[in-house]
Amino acid sequence: MKRWISLFITVFFVVGIDQLSKEWIITNLFPYEVRTPIPALGDFFRITYSANTGAAFGMLSDRGDLLTVLALVIIAGLLYYYARIPARGWPTRWGVALVIGGALGNVIDRLRHGEVTDFINYAIPDLFSNVSNLADHAIVLGVIVIIADSLRLERIERAEKAEKARTIEEPAD
Repeated sequence: MKRWISLFITVFFVVGIDQLSKEWIITNLFPYEVRTPIPALGDFFRITYSANTGAAFGMLSDRGDLLTVLALVIIAGLLYYYARIPARGWPTRWGVALVIGGALGNVIDRLRHGEVTDFINYAIPDLFSNVSNLADHAIVLGVIVIIADSLRLERIERAEKAEKARTIEEPAD
């Protein structure tokens, strides 16, 4: 039961902070308005109000309905997976909760506005630029945590197998 409370709290926090930040952007900026909150970072970091009807980098811009259904299916799959994560995989559970919260935050946007509000603009001038939101960042952070924890759990499992093999091979005194 404790794991489900932890999931709910994390998802609620991610969705809440994501929706509050997006609402602030919608209320206080005009579409495509750019603000530079940290002047020293200039073109590298800005706040840019952008509406995205597609996925990352504008892909599938005319398929918001498909993206909503896909996100809901992924959330359902992650809930199924979450229930089966062993106790020692608590970081994985946290990562899954971040992904679910981020996905749900963007689904809420699509259902409310027909688009996702993006505003965090990172750029390397003349090379790369991306506008995202806190939900996107929660998803990315969650995936990183899941991958890192799977590597940790794999290392633990290998060490346990090696220890078990040594124990079997050693004769009893």
